[in-house]
Amino acid sequence: MVACECFEYELEMVLEGGDIAYKEYLEFGLHSYPQELRSEIIRTVNGLKGKVDAVFLVYGICNSLEGIVKELEVPTVTIAADDCIGALLTPEEYARERRKCAGTMFHTPFMTRMGRDYFVKELVSKMPNYEELGVDVDWFLGIMFDGYSRCLFIDTGIGERERYESMSKEFARQLDLRYESRDGTLEMLWDGLRQTKALASRQ
Repeated sequence: MVACECFEYELEMVLEGGDIAYKEYLEFGLHSYPQELRSEIIRTVNGLKGKVDAVFLVYGICNSLEGIVKELEVPTVTIAADDCIGALLTPEEYARERRKCAGTMFHTPFMTRMGRDYFVKELVSKMPNYEELGVDVDWFLGIMFDGYSRCLFIDTGIGERERYESMSKEFARQLDLRYESRDGTLEMLWDGLRQTKALASRQ
């Protein structure tokens, strides 16, 4: 299994007690650099040639992974979703939520743990001298989230829902967003794992 680290808690539940020979979580945020993400996945998966029978690649399309299986040298199962949100809601439910409110900040437990600090770090990495330039953090975040009106927490069943909801509500308060929550699903992760095991058994 090769996956984005944003799926780690959910996948550890799905893989518990399973016969997985290898697993690696790649750094979240690579989707912001599409060519780098694609290259890193190809390098990682192809490096497993001769070591594993099949790979479960736990990524959505993420703007750059369409057709990536053709470049992989190990039989690979992918997820038919645009991104991690689609994978944890199903594409149909993801589309429904976007129709309900186009300006939604989707909050999985992973995104909730990152909180406001993640976006502040983004500011620092892109503009390390922001204070000298007179850029205010709240102003920057206001620009970044301009057009957003809702924060939707997605409970994926990893536990501690109350704690995660509390953090998500605080994020919504800080960004002046309407807060809502709903259940997600691990259905696509379970299905992908089943497909990968079936593929491995045929090798």
